[in-house]
Amino acid sequence: MTKDRKIGIWMDHANAHVMEYKDVIATKVIRSQFTHEEKEKSQQKSENMMHNKEQHQEADYYKTISESLKGFDEVLLFGPTNAKLELLNILEADQSFSKVKLDTRTTDKMSENQEHAYVRAYFADGGLTV
Repeated sequence: MTKDRKIGIWMDHANAHVMEYKDVIATKVIRSQFTHEEKEKSQQKSENMMHNKEQHQEADYYKTISESLKGFDEVLLFGPTNAKLELLNILEADQSFSKVKLDTRTTDKMSENQEHAYVRAYFADGGLTV
């Protein structure tokens, strides 16, 4: 019997902190390309152009995160914004994630140590108590 691979992601619309649940948890950061500076540049050109660019960059951001989740059996998405729910909707629509256990939790901004502790507690307790 193989051991389930588990991963937790603290995320907002700008950054995703990807943490595989193992003995030692390391964080990989994925950043959205739509920065504050990019938004200001786009606003100077036109509102419509900015919205289109933001949508494309947001889609790329979620696609990059989705790619990092392939091969995992359980995924925990947590963080303070609706970004986790937007990604959850994308994952649920993707057939390659149909057998993956997906869960979301709302949390505040956390330090890296707090994120690691949250992921450990969530998977150690079967996702029931955090």
